[in-house]
Amino acid sequence: MAELEQWTVAKPWLELRCALGEGAFYEKETNSIRFVDIKKKQLHTASLTEGASSLQTVQLDICATVTSDIEGVDPRERILLGVKYGVAVLDRRTGEYEMLRRFSEPRNERLRSNDGAADPHGRFWLGSMTDFGMGEFQQEGSLHRFTKTDGEEVVTGLTIPNSVGWTPDHRIMYFTHSKARQIFAWDYNVSSGGLSNKRVFYQHPMHGEPDGFRIDVDGNLWTAVYGEGRVLKISPQGLVLGQVKLPTRNITCVQFVGTELIITSAADEAGDADAESREQGGAVFKVDVGTTGLELFKFRMHE
Repeated sequence: MAELEQWTVAKPWLELRCALGEGAFYEKETNSIRFVDIKKKQLHTASLTEGASSLQTVQLDICATVTSDIEGVDPRERILLGVKYGVAVLDRRTGEYEMLRRFSEPRNERLRSNDGAADPHGRFWLGSMTDFGMGEFQQEGSLHRFTKTDGEEVVTGLTIPNSVGWTPDHRIMYFTHSKARQIFAWDYNVSSGGLSNKRVFYQHPMHGEPDGFRIDVDGNLWTAVYGEGRVLKISPQGLVLGQVKLPTRNITCVQFVGTELIITSAADEAGDADAESREQGGAVFKVDVGTTGLELFKFRMHE
């Protein structure tokens, strides 16, 4: 067996102390990275060239969980947001948002959104799960597929739905169910968005939970592992090829910018947390991993 590729990150790129940093997204028009703090209800943006001095924060009155560009729209003006009740459009000039589609009517206060992504045809896939303050997470979440005018539950009975992504040829869709420590694969119908032939692509064998992922140009899947302080590089055959080691345990999401991987994290306030993990929890990291990622798709506001 070939030796695992190894990368080690010692220091943060952005020392933010997010409560739950998530949803890293590369904004090409401004060469910046944007990401959310779900618990603090914040959207952060930082220039890749200027770093921490350029950090801008939008405070919302609702949790933002993930973002997407909108096809034909300058992201400096408007972007798509996953929020507590479904998907919304954020006006970045005013900080105001407008709900586009809800998970359900009437709205279910027990649920909030989590991770998601636009697909090759501009539909937006978004998970729902038990919100904070509602007790133990229950199997009441779903994976939804939204257009501007419609929305449907595609996968039900989920506890912590997470990242969604597609192979370079768009023929396979991956989806992470964190609580089960599984990443699933489906055959993906490029024209209809339909799913078939569900199977387990990767079963994580340790205590940590696979979290946000991105796909590189060779079809490898790079997934954050929450609770283990690392990112795994997994081959298209489901084999672990490498890992990025980080100084804090709760790693949440990754995003390619050129050959660099931007990595978000959450606070580590557990009783068994060591001083370094506690201190670095919630920071944003970056590391050059020598390969590039697939561009993320944009949401289509028109049918």
